[in-house]
Amino acid sequence: MPILEKRPVPSRFWARGTPVLAVLMTMIAGGALFALLGKDPVEAIRTIFWDPLFSEFGFYYRSQILVKAGPLILIAIGLSLGFRAGIWNIGAEGQYIMGAILGGAVGLAFYPAEGWHVFPLMIVAGALGGVLWAMIPALLRIRFGTNEILVSLMLVYVAENILRSVSFGILKNPQGFGFPGSRNLSEYPAAANPDLIEGTGFHWGGVAAVLMVLLAWGLLSRHMLGYQIRLSGQAPRAAHFGGVNPDRLVLVCMGISGALAGLAGLFEVAGPAGQLSPDFNVGYGFTAIIVAFLGRLHPLGIVLAGLLLGLTEVGGAIAQQNLGLPAASIKAFQGMLLFFLLAMDVFTDYRLRPGGSRKEAA
Repeated sequence: MPILEKRPVPSRFWARGTPVLAVLMTMIAGGALFALLGKDPVEAIRTIFWDPLFSEFGFYYRSQILVKAGPLILIAIGLSLGFRAGIWNIGAEGQYIMGAILGGAVGLAFYPAEGWHVFPLMIVAGALGGVLWAMIPALLRIRFGTNEILVSLMLVYVAENILRSVSFGILKNPQGFGFPGSRNLSEYPAAANPDLIEGTGFHWGGVAAVLMVLLAWGLLSRHMLGYQIRLSGQAPRAAHFGGVNPDRLVLVCMGISGALAGLAGLFEVAGPAGQLSPDFNVGYGFTAIIVAFLGRLHPLGIVLAGLLLGLTEVGGAIAQQNLGLPAASIKAFQGMLLFFLLAMDVFTDYRLRPGGSRKEAA
């Protein structure tokens, strides 16, 4: 039977071609899933990938792709730095929520005052909220050697409960007729994050995403910290002997990823979402993990992957409305993308060799 044999040198073809092949395999497997649900697989795939770009409502849908892609790119850029260094922050969703809560709270604290200073203070508070939440798993790893994957993931559920608490409590809209949720920040000019170009979906979150992509590229290719991040991920022992401080790197990478996730939450609550509510978070922090890996942890790749996942979010919503597909099937479809990406990544370092017995394979 065929066995996996380690390649002497990683395959450049598989390293570059895996994302494209993973997308194609996801379309095939997704089509099979939609067929099992009693839907036309070709129509479902066309609706998800084609209609948002080229239908009669294409301009509106394209603007929504930018709305969805902005936070995904912003969060994925931060996550990619840690992933490159072997630091696994899986709790960006919680940091996204805490950034939205702290940033939104600052905006609500100034209501109804006007002034240019309100939104910048919200930005600082949003980033700080994400950083503080990310420091919990970072400090626990440094001090007690805990696993940052588990701690950061568990903190997501804590953040969700804090979100529910403030939505029903301290940040609840006093004029909301008893319904949970804060005031609508998008209707408060000093705290709002509207489209910079009307109707395009491009707001200050998009500007931040573009800036972070450029800064991340410069950091990884031109700065000593970027060199330390790459070295720690590729050769941890060499990094240790090269004088890289692993504790400092954990703090820096977790801090950056937390700050960017918190910023994404702030820009979302002040813009497209408009208010803090129990269902404010929609999984951007988890989807951004797919974006980071699909983009090969490279800033430019993350931009393309973010746009692709934004396309599936918008196309999935259209498919739910027009074809009656359940929301869970769209999430499963996106999950398949990460599954096939990781599965096919094996062939970057390994190849199938025909023949060989079980004893030889062992």
